Amino acid sequence: MSFFSKILEKLGIGTADAAPAPADNASAAAQATASSAALPMVDVVAQLEKSAAANSQKLNWRTSIVDLLKLLNMDSSFAARKELATELGCPANLMDDSAQMNIWLHKTVLARIAANGGNVPPELLD
Repeated sequence: MSFFSKILEKLGIGTADAAPAPADNASAAAQATASSAALPMVDVVAQLEKSAAANSQKLNWRTSIVDLLKLLNMDSSFAARKELATELGCPANLMDDSAQMNIWLHKTVLARIAANGGNVPPELLD
């Protein structure tokens, strides 16, 4: 099972194969809109906010890929994030800068969650 499939599973969203991998975040957002009628929506926001409220750490999944992974009880190490970035097709020039990779990864993961039936707020898909 791919790393991203595990994220979807933790959120209670079908499989990563439910929607093809979009080439970029704009495509993912468009795909999320186009496919939303076909997929049952999963209240990702409510799940993550509930987990954040119950967590002793102050985690902000809306801005941090590390915090998002922690709330899903997944490995958030640099090696794990690099594996996920590689899986999702992060451009090579961003892989050399961990901050840029994390920003790309956070936006891409949220866009892909939305494309697979998660209710990610539009402002997080920009």
